[in-house]
This record gives sequence, C-alpha cells and structure tokens, in this order.
Amino acid sequence: MMNRSRGSSAEYLCEVLGIQRPVLLAPMAAVAGGALAKAVTESGGLGILGGGYGDEGWIAHEMDIIGDIRVGIGFITWNMADGILDVALAHEPVAVWLSFGDPSPHIPAIHASGAVAICQVTSVAEAVAAAGAGADVIVAQGSEAGGHGRSGRSLFGLLPAISAAIPDTALVAAGGISDRRGYEAARALGAAGVALGTALYATEEALDVPEAKQRLVDARGEDTLRCTVYDLVRGPEWPAGYDGRCIRTEFTDTWVGREGELRAVIEPLVARHTEAVEESDMSFRVVWAGEGLDSIDAIRPAADIVHRFPSGS
Repeated sequence: MMNRSRGSSAEYLCEVLGIQRPVLLAPMAAVAGGALAKAVTESGGLGILGGGYGDEGWIAHEMDIIGDIRVGIGFITWNMADGILDVALAHEPVAVWLSFGDPSPHIPAIHASGAVAICQVTSVAEAVAAAGAGADVIVAQGSEAGGHGRSGRSLFGLLPAISAAIPDTALVAAGGISDRRGYEAARALGAAGVALGTALYATEEALDVPEAKQRLVDARGEDTLRCTVYDLVRGPEWPAGYDGRCIRTEFTDTWVGREGELRAVIEPLVARHTEAVEESDMSFRVVWAGEGLDSIDAIRPAADIVHRFPSGS
C-alpha cells in the first residue's frame, strides 16, 4: 500500500474538522445557505455557509436556520466587509474558509476563537504561503471548478504538486468532482478529501430557483466556460487574474472576447441581467457551474450526494 503523508490522510482531515466523511460544502455565495450547510453536516460532511463578501443580516438569518449544527462560514477574502470576521466568529463556526486573497491577517483571530482555518488556493505558491501562515486545511482549486477562480492549472496537475510542497497540511481537492470516481482520483493524487460545489448546487436545499438547478441537470461540462463578463454586469469587478466558470448563455456568446465593447454599453445590460434574475430567464442570467456537470442527472437531496462518499479512513 502506498505510504500517504499526513496531509493526504482522510482520517486526519476528519479528525481536524470533526466529521465522518471527508466531504466539504464549497461556500458558494448566496447558494450555500443554512439549509444546505445543515444538510451536509447532518450527512457526515462539513457544511460551509457561503458568506461571500459578508452580509451580516444574511449570515444571521441563515445561522438561525442552522441552529446548533456544526458548520463553517466562508468568505471572499479580497473584499470582505470591515468587521465581518468578528461577526462571523460570534456565531461560533467550527471553521472559517477564506478564498481569493491573503488569509494571513485573519488566521490569528480564527484560531483564537477555536475555529479551524481553511484556505482555498489556486497555485503551489499560494498553498505554501497559506500553510506558512497557519492554515489547518488547504483546498486546492483547479480550473475545472465552477464559480470564481483562475484560469490555468487543472486540478489533477495541481494536486500532487501541492501535496509534495506541504505534505503535513490537510489537503482537499476542488474542481469538477461530483461522484465517487472523482473522489478516488483526487485521493490517489494526494488529497485527503473533496470540496463539492456544483454537485451540491443541484440539490433541493440549495438557495436558487428551480430553473437554475435544472440548467445544471441539462448542461454538460463542455457547455461551460471561464469569463469575466458577468462580473461586469453584476459587480463587483474582481481583481486582475480572476475569472469565473459558468454555463454558456446568449450573453456570454455575445460578449466574451468583447469586454472592452461591453464596458461602453454596460448600463442597459446591467438592467437586462437584473431583469433576467427576477424573471428566472436562464438564457441570460448567470449560473456558475464546473466541469463535473456530466454526472449530474437530477435535483436531489443533499444527503444523497454526500452519501456517495465513504467515511474517512
């Protein structure tokens, strides 16, 4: 049997997080709400509330739904609202997940509260820096992932490189994983567990309209692309180097590659996207999704998804 480092041990990851299955809910902003986070934890994984940029009222509402179930809270680090970490820690999350930015200023407060620091990274350099800053768990996000991230390295090239660089830090794989086959492949390349986004978006508990979830069922991996155009019409505009993977639409077909022109006519298209959201017009509004769509064939309870994965061992 292959010798595994501590960081690639599912048993160690489960011990760090206090869970039975090495499965984490990706903190999808405004999608990973209280009902979904609660369902994932109750199924043996770790639910992570999608705190996004930090809306104090939304977090309080969703934590009320969760009650006393153990969950974490995730934030988009580069644009966190002032004081939102203190607000989040007052809810006593078991973990705080930081993505897309320097986590080092926040990790001491997370540890002082007794919570676990989870840091999502897209490169070996980011992983080494986060581990050096005290991250307890590293989530390696490949370019297959839905939602925001970076174009570039795919997950299965990135995983073994990060595992070799930080062998003693618990390593979680994210990007395009939706079933047991993806889990086993990630484990073989050094991951201790997996983080699921798109697969848990297509669940009864996720916070979005049925039409958006049905898009996840109907689309396939080749129907997705990475782009920045939705950030221009939705806001905020992200720092250079970041983009997001979504399902292709009339809007992306028209404007991807023409971002300069889009900026010049942005106002009516902002209104058009707002209207599309209100009307659940899937031909225009964004649905973030990863390349693992091919394994999604129905909208299911979250427990059905989490139970596809084994207990940590």
